[in-house]
Amino acid sequence: MKRLPRRTRHEAAAIAALAGYVDAVGFLSLGGFFVSFMSGNSTRLAAGLAGAAHDALVASALIATFVAGVTAGFLVARRSARPAIVVAVVAALLAVAALLGSGREPWAAAFVATFAMGAVNAAFAREGGLPVGLTYMTGTLVKLGQSIAEALSGGDRGAWWPYAWHWAALVMGATLGALAHGWAGVAALWGASLAAALIAAALWPRRVER
Repeated sequence: MKRLPRRTRHEAAAIAALAGYVDAVGFLSLGGFFVSFMSGNSTRLAAGLAGAAHDALVASALIATFVAGVTAGFLVARRSARPAIVVAVVAALLAVAALLGSGREPWAAAFVATFAMGAVNAAFAREGGLPVGLTYMTGTLVKLGQSIAEALSGGDRGAWWPYAWHWAALVMGATLGALAHGWAGVAALWGASLAAALIAAALWPRRVER
């Protein structure tokens, strides 16, 4: 990640913040299930298989929806010349999720949001992908710890910062999502849709060579 241009790192952080926001809204709305963090849902699936069949069913459905979103996102990315197209599609999906949430359909909203969070992982796909997660942070935190160890061993003292910033962006986004959920419930996804539209606008000038 440290080799990426600064602008790309900030764009990735913006998407991570968006994912954190949406995940917090989904987590609070669904009572402990995730719409972005599939490792958490995988654990819920495993725990459910040990004695809570309903939880296992919900978790597996969310995981399948996320994977379908990733697949759709990469298909869109392969057919478009601008990375912004993927994020624009995500903005539209989040608007649908917000509309469903405003209509008191939290589960339908959550599944549409989950599909959107899968799709957003393809935002930089035409550029070979990013060596850092956009909707998950485990790999980023591993890289953070590795970079800190290298710094303490006499290596690059600033290599850890991009990873710390990326993680912090997701946490800040999740904090805003939790606050927004407290004010507006699932309808807080309107804010996520607007944020995704702004990110898409910022990405629009960038084209990808075919």
